[in-house]
Amino acid sequence: MDHSFYMKEALREAYKAYLKEEIPVGAVVVRNNEIIARAHNLRETLKDPTAHAEILAIRDASRVLGGWRLIGCSLYVTMEPCIMCLGAIVQSRIENLIIGARDTKSIDCEYKSNFKKEYLNDNISVTFGILEDKSSKILKRFFKKLRKR
Repeated sequence: MDHSFYMKEALREAYKAYLKEEIPVGAVVVRNNEIIARAHNLRETLKDPTAHAEILAIRDASRVLGGWRLIGCSLYVTMEPCIMCLGAIVQSRIENLIIGARDTKSIDCEYKSNFKKEYLNDNISVTFGILEDKSSKILKRFFKKLRKR
């Protein structure tokens, strides 16, 4: 599986979020080497605190597959998921989580770390750092632009 190819697709989603002045995070769900769902953050647009790229991609993939169990699926996301999204990933039975940039500014880093150790290590394969520079760059550019306002 070419992680870079799918992460580039997630980055395209992140760019869509950037253009909408949303935090630029993108996600794609892949099954059998085919993208079955894609999404980007829409919290501001939808006025919905759960409208993270991962949640929206999982919802779309569930519709495509006709069920909530995303067995055999991989989720590519440009930034390390928050605790809410990690819960949805675990619940959806996604098998592989591939992450671009790490979330170094999260308040709950210690809690997330313990959550990951307890729930993710045995159930989900996690890969960090795929196109990390590009994933970090769009986030940094977004927040720099936001601070200038």
